[in-house]
Amino acid sequence: MRKKNRPKSKIYELIFEVIIPALILALIIRTFVIQAFKIPSESMVPTLQIGDHLFVLKFAYGISIPFIDKKIMEWNSPKRGDIIVFRYPDDPKRDFIKRTIGLPGEKIQIKHKQVYINDKSLGEDYKIHTDISGIEQPTRDMWEKAIIIPQDSYFMMGDNRDSSLDSRFWGPLSKNLIKGKAFIIYWPPWRIRLIK
Repeated sequence: MRKKNRPKSKIYELIFEVIIPALILALIIRTFVIQAFKIPSESMVPTLQIGDHLFVLKFAYGISIPFIDKKIMEWNSPKRGDIIVFRYPDDPKRDFIKRTIGLPGEKIQIKHKQVYINDKSLGEDYKIHTDISGIEQPTRDMWEKAIIIPQDSYFMMGDNRDSSLDSRFWGPLSKNLIKGKAFIIYWPPWRIRLIK
């Protein structure tokens, strides 16, 4: 005589058929697809405001193995102008967001707050300068020598040039530290828009 299947308890169904699969799916999405990010500083003003909440596409440039920064698949590279979330080189536990200014192999120099790529002035209608003192700081505003951006690295800068801790201070960003491309502001409601 066969035993009758005992009905599953409601708690069992809730835990093993709803909650655990939902948590696994959320972990996969957050690890490989999309991640929420909040703007903590004024370094990307006026493009991004303090307190903006945005989604970052983690697969925009490929897929990485979590925790070891090893790409298993690549299908794209950052372009000039892309706004990227990455792990801060001097403290990889912190996430930073900046705009891609210089690409691998390019010569970059800053003269009187103006960026030059391969000796040509870079047009940047998104940047602002808030320091009205008129005093140029060597690291920030005026370089004696140009640098060549290493392969697999990018030169990142904030749009608020006088208030941004960026590649001018800590050097080119290794592509292994890139987490993803900023995609859309989703909060506050009056600022909802795609990020260009």
